[in-house]
Amino acid sequence: MAADRKNAAARAGADAQPARSGAPSGGGRRDFLYYATAGTGAVAMGAAVWPLINQMNPSADVRSASKVEVDLSGMIPGQRITVKWQGKPVFVWRRSAAAIAAARAVPLADLVDPSDSETENPMNSVSLPALDENRVADAAGEWLIVIGICTHLGCVPLGQNGGAVGDFGGWFCACHGSHYDTSGRIRKGPAPRNLDIPPYTLDPDLRLVIGR
Repeated sequence: MAADRKNAAARAGADAQPARSGAPSGGGRRDFLYYATAGTGAVAMGAAVWPLINQMNPSADVRSASKVEVDLSGMIPGQRITVKWQGKPVFVWRRSAAAIAAARAVPLADLVDPSDSETENPMNSVSLPALDENRVADAAGEWLIVIGICTHLGCVPLGQNGGAVGDFGGWFCACHGSHYDTSGRIRKGPAPRNLDIPPYTLDPDLRLVIGR
């Protein structure tokens, strides 16, 4: 009987021994599975989100469209062309002597918008009167370059084909009846501002670069 009691005590002592340090307990196994699952989920989520973030970056063709280069040497006086820049139409007009004279004969007091801010005309570093001389690319006034979007509600005015130029010889927005003169200045209708001017350079060889 004494021997049986000793054997039972020995077995109880063995059962009471702590688990080996190398074997995870039940709680340790649960923690391990939790962190492993969480880590796998984080990696999977990152892989799924990255394409969404990456597609928000501008593509190479969009970045290249921030500047547009055009050779204007083939244009003749009176001719108008439209260039697409950053999704916007840019009106380029090699004006005739009559169009230049008409633009420069207009007093500032007759203008709806008598000044252009540096935002509306980034070719100037400060706000300037909306004189034709301040809105053209050259001293002679032959080249006028404006963004072809009506400043009222964003329509594209008519007139690039030489017809429907409105009451002042420039452009006419048929949406709500805004009339622009031969310098792209609003003269009649609901548009509050003159046509904006894009940033550009025009070299002596008539190489136009729109954008910065």
